Amino acid sequence: MSGKTTKKAAARKTTANEKTAAVAKKPAARRVATKAAKPGKAVARSPDPTMSASERIDKKIASLGDWRGERLAEIRKLIHEVDPEVVEDWKWMGTPVWSHDGMYVLANPFKDKVKMTFFHGAQLPDPKKLFNADLKGGKWRAIDLREGDKIDTTALKALLRAAVYYNTTHSVPKSKGSRT
Repeated sequence: MSGKTTKKAAARKTTANEKTAAVAKKPAARRVATKAAKPGKAVARSPDPTMSASERIDKKIASLGDWRGERLAEIRKLIHEVDPEVVEDWKWMGTPVWSHDGMYVLANPFKDKVKMTFFHGAQLPDPKKLFNADLKGGKWRAIDLREGDKIDTTALKALLRAAVYYNTTHSVPKSKGSRT
């Protein structure tokens, strides 16, 4: 009887080892298959690869052709007034991003709003309660601007200055990607 038990135990051990090896190989095989199935990194490509981020933002504003384009242009103008050293970036499939010692704000036009998102918004003073968007997470804060909304330019400029100050006085991740 002990001979049968030993053979069964050996058979179970071999089967268990084979299963472990098969499981170990599966994720690697899946990763290779997944990589092969996915195209390269998603990067917003312009028909003209020599186009700068600023030119792409200009083109985005012009292509909107409605109040959202006007609002995006107004936001951009305020950012440049507050931060003459700002660097304009073009990221994430067509998002205008503004940086100064790291990214501090982005603006996305949607169907019914233009959303300004501050990367370190939770750390910024907001005495005028400009942050009105419901964002999950503890770091970012956003402002949803809808058609007809009046921008409190004084408060928004103060918020932008605070964002630049935060970036220059804290160690924040530097922007990687398009700066052209």
